[in-house]
Amino acid sequence: MAKNLISKYIWMVDTIEHYGSITRERLSKLWEKSDFGNGNPLPRRTFFSYRNGIADTLGIDIEFNKSTYEYYIAHDGSEAASKRQQWLLDSMSISGMVSSSADLSSRIILENVPSAREFLPLVVDAMRDNKCLQFSYKSYMRVNRQQGIVLEPYFVKIFKQLWYVIGYNVKDKMIKTYSLDRMSDVIILDKTFMMPPHFNPEEFFAECYGITSSKGEPKRIVLKVEPTQAKYFRALPLHPSQREEIHDHYSLFSYKMFNTYDLRERLLSHGSQVQVLEPPELKAQIINELRASLNNYDS
Repeated sequence: MAKNLISKYIWMVDTIEHYGSITRERLSKLWEKSDFGNGNPLPRRTFFSYRNGIADTLGIDIEFNKSTYEYYIAHDGSEAASKRQQWLLDSMSISGMVSSSADLSSRIILENVPSAREFLPLVVDAMRDNKCLQFSYKSYMRVNRQQGIVLEPYFVKIFKQLWYVIGYNVKDKMIKTYSLDRMSDVIILDKTFMMPPHFNPEEFFAECYGITSSKGEPKRIVLKVEPTQAKYFRALPLHPSQREEIHDHYSLFSYKMFNTYDLRERLLSHGSQVQVLEPPELKAQIINELRASLNNYDS
């Protein structure tokens, strides 16, 4: 689909979302003043064409209120769908803002997400048609590249500027996670698959931080956080289970989640501002990592 058409979709959705609800006449006048309208109103036929295109392409429904003659964005009632839709709307809003500020491009700096450019569209296409992917993979933990991996792609997730595909490895008969930036020779196979009826992508990493999962039971994790750093934890919670207990000179943040590599890496990045109190095994792992780091400077 033409990039310019997607940009028009983004403008239309973002404008309706901004106003909450809006008449077609008001939307037409705003279109007339936009870069897309070039001084011309939005034709009725074009409006309805875009409305259908937005529903088909972006999965966003623009509903009509017969009592007010206004259009509005319909939000799904489920929490997971609402999160996805809000993420899409936020992303589109930012995209629209950047596109309309070309003259300020040198002053708007965005994070680079290299893994999205080459293979993400291919993975999404395979997911949409429930078709298997075949690819080669260069793991950081292996010397040789794995070839001919066949995967049933269940869902994708972004973490620390990298996109990951999570799915069922046909040969190993288990669910695995692959980073798109380490994949090559990716093709979509004719072989189709069925998603497990009770599999829920939201629940797969629900008790994890990051992209690594774990077996067993999640642990109660308690962190002692300095006051300044605690403000960042409040603004961007480490995990949905986060609870805070405020004291005079520190805060205690508690969680229920797995002890994973991604979590330990995140905690170590805070240095002396964060102290692990529970569980004992996580505290010991952090201490060992800190001692190993100090040994690098003593040698």
